[in-house]
Amino acid sequence: MLSPVIAGVDGSAESLAAAEWAAREALRRGRPLRLVHVWDRHPRGHDGEPANAAQRHLARRALRQAQERVRSAVPGVLCTGEQVEGPATAALLKAAEQAGLLVLGSRGLSGFTGLLVGSVAQGVVAKATRPVVLVRAGEGAEDGHLLAGERGPSTRTGHLDVVLGIDLADACDEVIEFAFEEARLRRARLRVVHAWQPPSAVGLGPGDIALVEDPRRAEEWQGFLHAVLAVWRDKYPDTEVLETVVEGRASTALVRAASAAGLLVVGRRLAGRTTLPRIGPVTHAAVHHVGCPLAVVPHK
Repeated sequence: MLSPVIAGVDGSAESLAAAEWAAREALRRGRPLRLVHVWDRHPRGHDGEPANAAQRHLARRALRQAQERVRSAVPGVLCTGEQVEGPATAALLKAAEQAGLLVLGSRGLSGFTGLLVGSVAQGVVAKATRPVVLVRAGEGAEDGHLLAGERGPSTRTGHLDVVLGIDLADACDEVIEFAFEEARLRRARLRVVHAWQPPSAVGLGPGDIALVEDPRRAEEWQGFLHAVLAVWRDKYPDTEVLETVVEGRASTALVRAASAAGLLVVGRRLAGRTTLPRIGPVTHAAVHHVGCPLAVVPHK
C-alpha cells in the first residue's frame, strides 16, 4: 500500500489550509490523504468523562470541517480521517512514521491544543524522521502559481519556483532529491541557493590569509554548486535549474528567495544519540519568517 500524505488538523484556519495543501500534494503524488486530529484524554474523575466527550465532539467537528474543505477544493483525492489520543507532538510523530509526508498548520488555536510554531509544530519538525511541511493560514491553490497579469496569481498559470537552500559543506542527497521531485511534480523551476561568508582573519591558517580578498571566491562556490547538482540535472533532465550563490547569511538569503517561491525546501540533520533534537538557526528563521509553505527534510 502506498504511504499516505498525512495532515494534522485542529479546526484552525492554518490547519484547514494545511489540509487543502496536503490534498493537492497527495493528488500530485498519486497517494491517499489521511487527516489526523489529536486530542488529550482527561484523567478519570468528576469532570473527566464530560470533558472527554466534549473533546471527542470537537475532534469530529474538526475532521468534518477539514474533510469538507478537501472534498470541495480537491475532489479527486482519496481522503480519510481519524482521531488519535495525545500528547500532540508524540501522536503526530508516530503518525509521521507511516507517512510519505506530514503537513501541519504553522500556527494553531492555542499553545495547548493548537499546532503552534514554537510548541507542537516546532517539536514535530525537530524530531520527525520524515519530511514535514508547514503551511500558513490563507494559503490557497492559486498562491503557488505565477501572476496572471493584473488579476494576480491563477491556477491556470505555471507554478512558482521551488527554492532549495543548500549548504555545500553538508550537501545531502535526501534533501536535494526531495526538492527536485517537488519541482518535477509541479513542472516548476528549481532555484538552488547557497549563501557563503568570507572567513574572518581570526579563523585563517598561515597559508590562508590571501583568500580573504580573493575576488574569485564566489566563482569557486558557483563551480562547486554546479558540480554537486550535475548528477541531479542528469536524473531530472526536464527540470529547469537556476543556481544562485550569494554572499551573506544563509537565513537572510533564503527568506529573501522564498518571497517569490511556491515552496521552500531546507534540510535538518537527524540528532545523534547524544544530541538533543534541534532545528538549527536557518530552519528556525525560515519557520518564523517565510510566508510560503516550508518543507523540512531530515537527513543523516
